[in-house]
Amino acid sequence: MRKLLLLSCALASLAVAACGTSGKKEEDAAVTAERPVETIYNEAADELDAGKYKKAARLFNEVERQHPYSQWATQAELMAAFALYKGESYDEASIGLEEFIRLHPGHKDIDYAYYLRGLCSYDQITDVTRDQDMTKEALENFDTLLRLFPESKYARDTKLKRDLTLDHLAGKQMEVGRYYLTRNYYTAAVKRFMVVVHNYQTTTHVPEALHRLVEAYMHLGMMDEATRVAAVLGYNYPGSEWYQDSYNILNTEQRAKLLDDRSFTDRTIDALLKPQ
Repeated sequence: MRKLLLLSCALASLAVAACGTSGKKEEDAAVTAERPVETIYNEAADELDAGKYKKAARLFNEVERQHPYSQWATQAELMAAFALYKGESYDEASIGLEEFIRLHPGHKDIDYAYYLRGLCSYDQITDVTRDQDMTKEALENFDTLLRLFPESKYARDTKLKRDLTLDHLAGKQMEVGRYYLTRNYYTAAVKRFMVVVHNYQTTTHVPEALHRLVEAYMHLGMMDEATRVAAVLGYNYPGSEWYQDSYNILNTEQRAKLLDDRSFTDRTIDALLKPQ
């Protein structure tokens, strides 16, 4: 009896698998069936609206395959990439967008193709404790869009997302710099904080980076450098808690220099690049 039951279950499983395979074949046949271009395109749009992104992408690709010379074909290429992006198939979407940009540089929606390519990278950004290759790629893509199409309707959102990628990259440098600082690798920490100060001046991390530089220089016994950075911090961020923290760790002589405006003729962040 037990053997018969196991055999029945096995046969039932095979039947379900066969039905699944049969259903997949039927769906594939329906997608690739020869039909008028408007029919395929509208079906693809309906699948996209329904959230069936992979099927939508396949149907948009069928528009281009079956009707390559129609007025719908080029737009379908872009829509296929959009459907893949919505379905979080970012690599496939990026490949499609690269091809679209290469083949149709003068298309009316070419700026959107660049924008969408940036989003494919941007949506894959991870926290600052992990690798930031996608963040760098997103920044590069956004920079390209803003350089080629500064008046694009996507420029405003691109600038916002670009600022966020910069803040993320600065955060990564800060995370590594703090690691070095807490382990007494002060020279290595200085290099990381300097990257933030020099390369990411518009980000929210600069005040802390300046303070951490003061800390590192104090540990290294580089009192003049510590005082100079504290002066830059106080001049640019006078109400910052980071400036107060820096002021508290300076000695009496250093504090006196901060109060003497004639001690530092240039307190801009760029002044930190200048040789002493």
